[in-house]
Amino acid sequence: MKNYTITVNGNVYDVTVEENGSTGAAPVARKMAAAPKAAPAAAPKAAATAAGAGSIKIEAKAAGKVFKIEAGVGTAVKKGDTVLILEVMKMETPVVATEDGTVASIDVAVGDQVESGALLATLNN
Repeated sequence: MKNYTITVNGNVYDVTVEENGSTGAAPVARKMAAAPKAAPAAAPKAAATAAGAGSIKIEAKAAGKVFKIEAGVGTAVKKGDTVLILEVMKMETPVVATEDGTVASIDVAVGDQVESGALLATLNN
């Protein structure tokens, strides 16, 4: 028999598995004390820019989910360049720079749900 300790969703189980042949009995699992959960790591923000730091606002034209961020803080963009991509009604919809400038802040993260009119990013010219 082999003994294993397995953690599933923070619950620790001590499992015994028979090596040779099977007696038809199922493996035995005993629940042990829950393992301490590590605190989730905070997502790093690009540079130390405040939300909405730039003078040119880029807002969502429709409700959706942030699918991909194409331009990070400090990236120079031209009018019409894609800054990020929203998933709107299962369609990837590019959100573009409204003017030439430099990305001052990205105010959303991949996976965020946003409403129409929500601030997504800002630019400085």
